[in-house]
Amino acid sequence: MSPRRSYDQYCSTARALDVVGDRWTLLIVRELLAGPRRYTDLHADLPGVSTDVLASRLKDMERDGIATRRRLPPPAAAYVYELTERGRDLLPVLQALGVWGASALAERRPTDAVRAHWFALPLLRLIEGDEGREGEQLVEVRLEEGVFHLWVGAQDGRVYGDGAAPREPDVRLTLDVDTCEELSHGALTLGQAVLDGRVVVAGEGALAEALSGKRRPVEPLPAH
Repeated sequence: MSPRRSYDQYCSTARALDVVGDRWTLLIVRELLAGPRRYTDLHADLPGVSTDVLASRLKDMERDGIATRRRLPPPAAAYVYELTERGRDLLPVLQALGVWGASALAERRPTDAVRAHWFALPLLRLIEGDEGREGEQLVEVRLEEGVFHLWVGAQDGRVYGDGAAPREPDVRLTLDVDTCEELSHGALTLGQAVLDGRVVVAGEGALAEALSGKRRPVEPLPAH
């Protein structure tokens, strides 16, 4: 493992960039905020990264104490990477960068890749800004391109996950990628998207009512 490069400046910003300033590192953190991920899954959801660079960044993240690698028990018997508590502390950093960079999303370039769960952090910011949240809430988000879920108000480090909610969600949102894009860069508010019927809210409780804005009836979650 090569020694870590440093700016050699007695400054907290410089020290932070010593650890997470390399290309791809913060995007790996974004992926690991979804929970433990296998190397192959990370590579698939980081289009453009080479296998050598991904392996190098993961080793650096282990060395610097922001990620760990562990072996899953049988029958999986695969290695997964996951964030440490220090790594999870980068969530507000990524959220702040997302707010700062939102204006750059006004137009998708032809070469831009997209994954459904990349909208998880922007939607989490919007939902956490709504009133009516009572403790931890599980929100499932359904797009044609994929499904993911958000942990709103979780105190145990859970942020989001790829795929359907692991239990019956408190709220389910159904929308399309175009609406997600407009919400992400601020061209559309969540309340207006619900009012226009571009976001369908299903569920019961204060969060569902807050997200619906009481402008449209809230659909009940379907019985299983």
